Amino acid sequence: MDKMDSTQLQAVLMEKSHTMPNKARRVAEYLLTNMREASFRSIGDIADELKVSKAQLVRVAQMLGFTGYAELKACMQKTILEQINPAALLARAVDSNDSFQESVFKAEHANLDDTMAQMSPADTERFNELVKAANSIYCIGWGISSLVMELMQIRLTVMGCRAVLCRRGGLSLWEQMRSVREGDVVIACELPSYAVEVTEAVEIAHRNGAKVITMTDSAAAPVCRFAELQLSVSANSPTFGSSIIGPIFLVHVLTSSLSVSLGAEAKRSFEEQANFLHDEGYSIRYSDLNIKAVLKADSIKR
Repeated sequence: MDKMDSTQLQAVLMEKSHTMPNKARRVAEYLLTNMREASFRSIGDIADELKVSKAQLVRVAQMLGFTGYAELKACMQKTILEQINPAALLARAVDSNDSFQESVFKAEHANLDDTMAQMSPADTERFNELVKAANSIYCIGWGISSLVMELMQIRLTVMGCRAVLCRRGGLSLWEQMRSVREGDVVIACELPSYAVEVTEAVEIAHRNGAKVITMTDSAAAPVCRFAELQLSVSANSPTFGSSIIGPIFLVHVLTSSLSVSLGAEAKRSFEEQANFLHDEGYSIRYSDLNIKAVLKADSIKR
C-alpha cells in the first residue's frame, strides 16, 4: 500500500466509503476532503474533531487495506509531499500546452489573488497589536521560508522594532528559541515540506510564554497548533516545490500596514534610515564604484 499515489488513494477512499457503516463513512469522507490536513494531524486530534474513538480510525484504515492508521497516515503524507515534488512539478510543466512563462505567470497570479483573498482586516490589525506590544520579535524559517522571514526581519528593523532572524547556523533553531521569553513574539513561516525542527523550536518558544504568529499555506502545518494568529498564503508553483511570491506579498502588506499603525515612530525610523543611505561616506563609496565602472568600460571600448 505504500506505493499508492494520490489518485489511487482517493479512488480507494471513494469506492470503500460507499460500503462502510455510518461512522466509518464519515471518517472516510473527512479523509477524502481533508487529506492534507489529516496527513499532518495526530490520530487523537482527528478523533476528537469527528467525535469518534481512535479505534474507529484504526478500523477505517484497515477497511481501506492498511495494517493500521499509522500506515494510512504515512501514505497520505507521501501523496501530499509527492504533489509538491519539484521533479514531478517540472514534468507536468513540460507536458503542459502553455508556454513556460505563461505557466509561471498564471501560477503566481493565482498565488497573489488567493493570498489577498485570505487576508482579513481583523488579522492585519491583530498582527499590528502583537508586534507593537512585543519586547522582541523572532523571525524563524527553514529553507526558502527563511528568505521570507529575512524580509520580515529587515522591514521590522527598519521601522525600529527589535527583530531577530533565526535560521540554521552555528546554533540549531531550537537552541535559538531557548532565549525567547514571555512578552516576545515569534513569527514563523512554514512552506512544504514542513520542517520538524521549526515545529520543535516554535513549541519551545510557545512553552516559554511567547506569542506565535504563523504564515503557512495550510492550517494543517504542524506549527499552526501553537499559533496565536494564523495567516494563510498561497504558494503553488509549476516547477519548484513552493513559491515565495505570495508569502513575500503578505509580508509587504503586513509591514506596510504596521508602518501606518506605528505612525510617528515609523516616520522617525524611516528618516533615520534615509539619513544613513544618504550619508556622504556611504554615497562616495558607491560613486567611486560607479566611476571605476565607467572608466573600465571606456578602456575596453578603446
